[in-house]
Amino acid sequence: MAFEPPQRLLRALGDRTEWLGHLPETVREAVDRRKLDVERLVAPGGRSSVVLLVRQADGTPAALKLAPPSAAPALEHAALTAWNGWGAVRLADGDDGLLMERLHPEVSLRSLPEAKALLEAAGTVRRLWIEPPAGHGFETVAARTARQAAAMTSPAGEPLVAAALAAREELVAAPGEVRLLHGNFRQGKVLAGDRAPWLAVGPEPVVGEPAYDLARLVRDRVEDLVASSSGASAVRRRLTRLADALEVDRDRLHGWTLFRAVESGTRALAEDRRAEAELTLEFASWL
Repeated sequence: MAFEPPQRLLRALGDRTEWLGHLPETVREAVDRRKLDVERLVAPGGRSSVVLLVRQADGTPAALKLAPPSAAPALEHAALTAWNGWGAVRLADGDDGLLMERLHPEVSLRSLPEAKALLEAAGTVRRLWIEPPAGHGFETVAARTARQAAAMTSPAGEPLVAAALAAREELVAAPGEVRLLHGNFRQGKVLAGDRAPWLAVGPEPVVGEPAYDLARLVRDRVEDLVASSSGASAVRRRLTRLADALEVDRDRLHGWTLFRAVESGTRALAEDRRAEAELTLEFASWL
């Protein structure tokens, strides 16, 4: 089977991993072992994995996801196993890549009007917040954000960085309830399905309080918010609506939204993604 990695993945990983060099062979072995028929590659795809739409030997449609060790596919496997299809894509086989039920990759919550998308997103993420399984190996929110905080340096956003770091210190000093979280939940990570209308994909699982998980959703469609003359007030209304709808403390959601936005913005600056950084840091300045 001829296979070429998608350009988006090549640009994201560059020459930082040997995994790309072995990817055609990895795909071939994963497909042959399961006796899959490959229909097509999902393009443009993600920045840390490839997804192939396939059919199993009995004709059942499925999706095969392959990711490098740096993307922690074993933790994604563990989270999907814990959810067992409740609010998330169902895992069929995870021994060699992740074989999952087929969703509709071209239809995410971003295809809906904003108000409807936020409503559906809230209903989906609530299902994911379960008790972490016994003996789990998931990172904690405190540990993940400590690593991120250590890398947050940016003269361009110095006051914001200081405010974000202070917010994080206050939040981790008095942690909230502990749940299994998606870790990167946003509208683009919720796809249309047949078994359920909407299902989450692509978790970067972590354990901690739900406010951390919800914070990334507050920032969704940031380009539309920044382009609007009422962007700042729209953000505050969105934050309040999500906090109320999901019974999350508004102040804690505000703090995690600030930290995650500034962390994302400073990381984008460090990686010379200036347009993305400017949007994200402007959003953070409204909080």
